[in-house]
Amino acid sequence: YLGHPWCPQWFHVHHLNTTTGKMSKSKGEFLTVSLLEEKGYDPLAYRFFCLQSHYRKGLVFAWENLDNAAGAYQKLVNKIAALDPKDGEVDQAVVKEYEDKFRQQMGNDLNTSMGVTALFDVLKAKTNDATKLALIGDFDSVLSLGLLEKAADKRAEAAQAKTTQTESGYTVTGEGDPAIDALVLARYEAKKAKNFAEADRIRDELKAQGIEIIDTKGGASWKRV
Repeated sequence: YLGHPWCPQWFHVHHLNTTTGKMSKSKGEFLTVSLLEEKGYDPLAYRFFCLQSHYRKGLVFAWENLDNAAGAYQKLVNKIAALDPKDGEVDQAVVKEYEDKFRQQMGNDLNTSMGVTALFDVLKAKTNDATKLALIGDFDSVLSLGLLEKAADKRAEAAQAKTTQTESGYTVTGEGDPAIDALVLARYEAKKAKNFAEADRIRDELKAQGIEIIDTKGGASWKRV
């Protein structure tokens, strides 16, 4: 029916409870993914909430508890987004060390709460960002929290926020400093008007501030050196 084999193991988690008792359809107290989305929650934040409890234990649901989990999930994504994929080469010895710990923790009767803790252990590890991202991707292939995808979206949003574009389509990409962006744009306008003396003056002013300008097709980028 599915076009591929179904899961080899299947089990139910313990009851999901409200603060007043077991959640049930008969009481009209039950959650759906659609309801969570209607209320503005990311379903993966709810998954994160569930993974922090062992499947043999009842889980008490309250919107306040979900808010706390959603906040923690977002902080986790933000920390991962701050990692630089180009920072070093993946250290296979460190990868093996942390993967072994993760397998041991998850192998203890599918202890997902310890699996989530392992993510934070990786973020605190004394290793480079490339290794941390490799481990997080590996752990998340089990936890399925969409962490690398969410982090990549965050980086893209941040990059977009640091890009200024004129009506003519000229773009300035930097570190999000409006004053520097304005000077780079002023240099562009001076060059466009063939006022090369002014353009050189602005370039020298930026250089004195430790700013390097790199002209690109259709714009310029700058960085502090």
